[in-house]
Amino acid sequence: MSSINRVLLLGNLGRDAEYTTTGSGMTIAKFSVATSSRRKGAGGQYEENTQWHRIVLFGQQGDRLRDYLKKGKQVYIEGRIDYRNWEDKDGNKRTSTEIIADRIQLMGGGGGGRSRQDYDEESGP
Repeated sequence: MSSINRVLLLGNLGRDAEYTTTGSGMTIAKFSVATSSRRKGAGGQYEENTQWHRIVLFGQQGDRLRDYLKKGKQVYIEGRIDYRNWEDKDGNKRTSTEIIADRIQLMGGGGGGRSRQDYDEESGP
């Protein structure tokens, strides 16, 4: 039986994307996206709950979005969850949960710019 590892997010960037380049020349863009939900609390008041998601974007897609991936911009992301384990310089075991993005749709919210354009690994802007 097959399985599915698929994530769909609609949220806003918490900061500008950070870019690095591998030894082979591949671009890696990393940024965080906030998603929020509201629910009624015990006192009858609505409470907002914000979750932060680490997003990693590989290759040309990140290069094409360099001018868009700025703090406050709204994006729709499709990807998969990836868990990483490593040991830091002090010998402590560390873990990280990231979303490896394979499709991003620019929603246009959060400060202007282009609106509702699709970018995925196979196509460009």
